[in-house]
Amino acid sequence: MSNQLNKSTNNPEFPSDFDPLFYRDTYADLAFLDDSQISDHFEKHGKFEGRMASFPAARENFLGLIRTQKSILEIGPFCSPVVTGSNVRYFDVLDTECLIRRAKEIGYSSSRAPTISYVSATGDLSVVTDQFPCAISAHCIEHQPDLVHHLQQVSNLLDHEGYYFLIVPNKLYCFDHYIPESTLDNIVDAHVNRHQLHKLESVIEHRAFTTHNDARRHWRGDHADAGYQEGIPRRVERALAEFNAAPNKYIDVHAWQFTPSSFRCVVQGLYDSGYSPFEPTRVYNTPKDRNEFCAILQKRDII
Repeated sequence: MSNQLNKSTNNPEFPSDFDPLFYRDTYADLAFLDDSQISDHFEKHGKFEGRMASFPAARENFLGLIRTQKSILEIGPFCSPVVTGSNVRYFDVLDTECLIRRAKEIGYSSSRAPTISYVSATGDLSVVTDQFPCAISAHCIEHQPDLVHHLQQVSNLLDHEGYYFLIVPNKLYCFDHYIPESTLDNIVDAHVNRHQLHKLESVIEHRAFTTHNDARRHWRGDHADAGYQEGIPRRVERALAEFNAAPNKYIDVHAWQFTPSSFRCVVQGLYDSGYSPFEPTRVYNTPKDRNEFCAILQKRDII
């Protein structure tokens, strides 16, 4: 597999989203297919079966691409940074001491808590005083009330044509299964209206319509626990009470839901319409029994 890491159809720096050589070599039952047939197989069958179309589709392989970067900013690591080393700096809404205290409060291990270099309680990335060739965040962008503003702030911290590496939950295989995919108009509306807090709609969705988070069950078509449907009205009532009890306070929920294909369309749409300086360089598919996908955005001049 290590040899596959250098194969790419259009950019040798990172493996392509769909690598026919990797795909064919990984799955013995596809060995007889030519390049045209192998691509057709993935589009019609492979992606729905969770077959890996490229080496970096798995998180552990994807992170190998990032560790080679000279200088990295990780956004929102909490106590589980996805990259470590002397070349990494960390940004979070709490400093290290507070992260450790928070982890203990919720019963989460703090053994890997990083030293936070930049802190903003409101998530304001403008407090970061350095420039980086790349940044990374894992399960972070879906929490941003104003995703466009977040992308713009990340861009300001990157060198020309720098990269933003992302690990994003795939709504089909996580607790967001029953919540509709986010669209370009939703995301632009949140930016134009300068959302700094989550809408009531997002709080109700997250509290009342999310389901279990067992990726294996989702891949097998088992999307809800017993009583899920019957419990929705009660959960909606509780979500409304929570929202009303916290006026002008941040409630940590998902604002956005994506699949790999919808994420690519949204990011490309934001770039094409001038809202974001990032283009989707790579969007890898979600491997079977996992609930996330990996993507690489590159900073470009807005046309």
